[in-house]
Amino acid sequence: MTPLKRLRRCVLLCSLFVALQPLHGHARQNSDASTATPHDTPAKRDGQRDFDFEIGTWQTRVKRLKRPLTGSTTWVDYQGTTVVRKVWNGRANLVELEVDGPAGRLEGLSLRLYNPESRQWSLNFANSAGGTMTPPTIGEFKDGRGEYFSQETLNGRAILVRFVISDITPASCRFEQAFSDDGGKTWEVNWIATDTRVNSADLPAITG
Repeated sequence: MTPLKRLRRCVLLCSLFVALQPLHGHARQNSDASTATPHDTPAKRDGQRDFDFEIGTWQTRVKRLKRPLTGSTTWVDYQGTTVVRKVWNGRANLVELEVDGPAGRLEGLSLRLYNPESRQWSLNFANSAGGTMTPPTIGEFKDGRGEYFSQETLNGRAILVRFVISDITPASCRFEQAFSDDGGKTWEVNWIATDTRVNSADLPAITG
């Protein structure tokens, strides 16, 4: 073989070697990608024990705005008791409220139901004066605070309702209801209830 042919052969082999390097690198990257383990999806939070903290008997103080969304600033006060009982081993609970004040007596009933598919609660309320359930407020707890929303009518107008449970300790908690007639841009609080546990022996083990 002449020196010129040897030179041509050497140049051709070097060119093939350089051209094949990216292909080998690409194949290795694809192989690494195919064997990579995807990130584990975080487990969704199970909230069916969210209301365990409230099971028992409570002393209740209620402040109620007499005429919501009318510009009124007249509040009335009540005092009484709230009793909360487990249903379906905690996946539901029944609340009985009985309070009295200068404006009269209030008797309320709330059935709270847990939906394991959506992981949300629906709060269904009725009072003895009306005898029917209002549309449920629906929501969940996040970072120790419960927020629930619904749409109802008040004086013929569609409004939004927000119900908040906060300031939760083993021996006390706070409930607040607010209405909005502008699509949630502003809210007017019309119900504030603070509960204090009657019997410390009823203290439950609060789960995270």
